[in-house]
Parts: sequence; C-alpha cells; structure tokens
Amino acid sequence: MRIGFLTDARLTQLEWARQNGFGSLEWMAFERSAAAPPNADWKPFAEEFAAAARERGLRLSAIGALYRNPLDPAQTEHARAVFHRAIEVAAHLGVHTVAGFAGAVIELEIHPRGGNPVYRPFENHLPELLRFWEPIARRAADHGVRIAFENCPMAAYHLPVMGFNMMAQPALWERLFNATRCENIGLEWDPSHLICQWIDPVANLRRFGARIFHVHAKDAFINRPLLERYGLCHPGVAEHRFPGLGQANWAEIVHGLLRAGYDSDLNIEGWHDPVFRDHPDALPGPANPLAGKHLEAAGLLIAKRTLEPFVPQEPGADRT
Repeated sequence: MRIGFLTDARLTQLEWARQNGFGSLEWMAFERSAAAPPNADWKPFAEEFAAAARERGLRLSAIGALYRNPLDPAQTEHARAVFHRAIEVAAHLGVHTVAGFAGAVIELEIHPRGGNPVYRPFENHLPELLRFWEPIARRAADHGVRIAFENCPMAAYHLPVMGFNMMAQPALWERLFNATRCENIGLEWDPSHLICQWIDPVANLRRFGARIFHVHAKDAFINRPLLERYGLCHPGVAEHRFPGLGQANWAEIVHGLLRAGYDSDLNIEGWHDPVFRDHPDALPGPANPLAGKHLEAAGLLIAKRTLEPFVPQEPGADRT
C-alpha cells in the first residue's frame, strides 16, 4: 500500500509527487487525455506517461475513466467507448483497476391525479445498470482489469438525493453485488461520502471490504451546531476535507483495509477542502481572507503526514 493522489497526465505533477515522497497516482481525466477515444494512436502517449511515472518511483493505481452519467442516453455510447479504451490502456500498462461513476436513470414520476413530480427510486432501474455494465465488466475481466464505482452522490450538500450516481448508497451496493455474477465489479471507496450520510466508514468497510478495489483518501466534517440549527440540507453542514482535518478514523480504516486483503493504494483526493485548496483571486460576496491563496499542495502534504503512520512501508522503500 502506497500513499498518492489524484492527478491528470501532466509530467509536472509526477515530478512534484516524486519530490514530496509520494508513491502512487490515480490517472484522472482520462476521457480528456490523448489516450482516450477517438484518438486511435494512443499507445505512445500512454506509454510515455507510464514510463515517466515509473522513473520517479510512482505506481499507477487506477485509471479514472469517466465521472459523468453513463446511463443518460445522450452519454451512453461515448461512455461505453471511453471505458472500453480505458480497459485496453490499463491492460497494456499493467494497471488493474478502471474507475468511474455507475450513473443513474433519472426518471420523473407524475401521479395521475396531479401533484408534484417525484424521482422514481434508483433501485427500480437496477436492470438498466446491469445491462450497461456487465458486458463492460466481462470485457474488463478478459483483460485482467476490474471496474470500480466511486460512491459519490453528485448532489447538493454531499447528500445522496437528486444526484446521478446509483452507487452512492450502500443499499444499492448490496442489490448490485447480489444481482451480478461479475466478481470484478466493485468499489472505488471514499469514506467522506459515507460520513456525509452519517454512515460509519469503519463499519461499512467491515461489510464491503472484499469489494473495495481502489480508495480515494478524503475526509469529511459534520458541523453539528449548524445541523441542529438549519438541518442537513444546508451549505456547510457536511464539508469535504483532507485526511487529518475531518472526522474519519484513519488508523481503523487502514487497519480494516489491510485486514480485508486490500491490494491497492491510498490516493488522496483534494480540491474540496474549504481552506486547503487554491482559492481564486476574487470571490463573489464579502471579502474572503483566503482569496488568492494557493493551499492545495499544503493540504496534500497534511494528508500524507496523517496517513503515513498507519501505512506499512514497502521493503527497501524510503518515502518520507
């Protein structure tokens, strides 16, 4: 197990990772890279990026293929092509996991006697999810690759309502894993999304550890006074933060991952922390004391130092 972070395929990011003692990366924004369709000649770019990572002692833990809604009919064919290519690239480079969103069928139900429209429950659409994903998973299995679904709800206030990802809720994980015969369908597990749903990540890990193929190391903080005053659907009640700045028990999380036989890395997901991120020079509304500050790198290093005491060091490695 190594500690890394999420990045696109920029060589400058690889060099910063090496200089600061990181050991892994998840290749994000794959769909916008030179390896994605419709580019037919993808091998030189992918091989150059992978070689540059190896030269710096960095492991590519996963390819983040597409984080949109593959079950939206307007996106389905593009999504299928992107995942097919990501599987091909992963197999070529020796990367074992391709990740993204499972997506959702968004369908409004209008009551015949009138009233407000409501979303039909996601579980009604499990057959559509299986119909799209199982052929992709079987193709991935033929290439020795796993498919990992991130559990981000993609909705307001980090809550699993009115979003576009069926795999945001553990109840849907259970239904999918019980329904599919594809053992290479699993999770890109992120404990922050569980904390934002008032779910204990450690208990969740004990239940689903065998299906966790990749981890986004991100924390969250629940502001209880704000919750009690304004309720859960209020900005700031649930905040995403870097590890070490939230409420996740990382000692127990790493312990549980190792106990479950987890075979990949902890890749830190930044960009979301309300303080430790890069702030634009001008923000709307009242003056912000953080305007113009660039704190993303500091947050990544805080997270790395938080996780390091719990991660067994590889023999012969020096990543401090």
